[in-house]
Amino acid sequence: MFPITRPRRLRQNPQLRRMVRETVVTTNDLVYPLFAVPGESVAVEVKSMPGVYQLSVDKIVTEAQEVYDLGIPAVILFGIPAEKDNEATGAWHDHGIVQKAATAIKEAVPDLIVIADTCLCEYTPHGHCGYLEIGDFSGRVLNDPTLELLKKTAVSQAKAGADIIAPSGMMDGFVGAIRSALDEAGYSHTLILSYTAKYSSAYYGPFRDAAESSPQFGDRRTYQMDPANAQEALKEVELDISEGADMLMVKPALAYLDIIWRVKSMTNLPVAAYNVSGEYSLIKAAALNGWIDEKAVTLETLTSFKRAGADLILTYHAKDAARWLAEKAY
Repeated sequence: MFPITRPRRLRQNPQLRRMVRETVVTTNDLVYPLFAVPGESVAVEVKSMPGVYQLSVDKIVTEAQEVYDLGIPAVILFGIPAEKDNEATGAWHDHGIVQKAATAIKEAVPDLIVIADTCLCEYTPHGHCGYLEIGDFSGRVLNDPTLELLKKTAVSQAKAGADIIAPSGMMDGFVGAIRSALDEAGYSHTLILSYTAKYSSAYYGPFRDAAESSPQFGDRRTYQMDPANAQEALKEVELDISEGADMLMVKPALAYLDIIWRVKSMTNLPVAAYNVSGEYSLIKAAALNGWIDEKAVTLETLTSFKRAGADLILTYHAKDAARWLAEKAY
């Protein structure tokens, strides 16, 4: 006998498919990354990331307004300072580029959530995420002295108006150190979105062009996670939760859907997926060559993150996705 159950009944027209859809991406899920640089009226396209720009603060404000008008609730700020030094002064100075951008955005678009990436790699001449041993060219960062710089950075970012601090350097104890520093400085209301499972990934290449943060020697494998490890990510989750993280992030996203799933399965905290530069550029390059349907592939990719368990998606596709989602035709 032909089976009584016919799953195709639920797929036979667009309205039915919409009614029974299990996973839905909305603009509420999206966070748009922005790269702040010194100067005025600066908008320099990142060659390896078509459609993404390094922007001066005045241009960032205009971009932030556009993001808000599209219904995207948050941006994350990265900074490229005019000068770099071993103390990463540009990261924690009250007049640092991220601090200026955060203040300007909150003044112009107060309801837009501002997340500040809290790391040091963009601000050091060697491109690593903290203090290095003198004469050590392997990339081994001194963990505990780096925490002191991260604490200063987080407090200055919160003071400038950042709603959420997002430490990304994968230093041991960085969530606890930053939480204590924020609380002591009177910013107990400021959230921490920890880059909990940040892998040492080949997908970061275009970002390092955008943020001008490539390591000048060695690599970041002494502090970022081994792509082969999954159980280790769960250990990082436990530690960050115990230290006071409000939200957790998995980065990259596309090659780590299993990690997103595992992290979400073990916690009730919101989980973010960072749809990183390499993932973005792969889609853009293929679309520009006419090999794929950019809209269809992008929305399918974003849906996979949500289906895997992500509550938030940091993505360079955010503005395009918001426009496509408004069409209600995907």
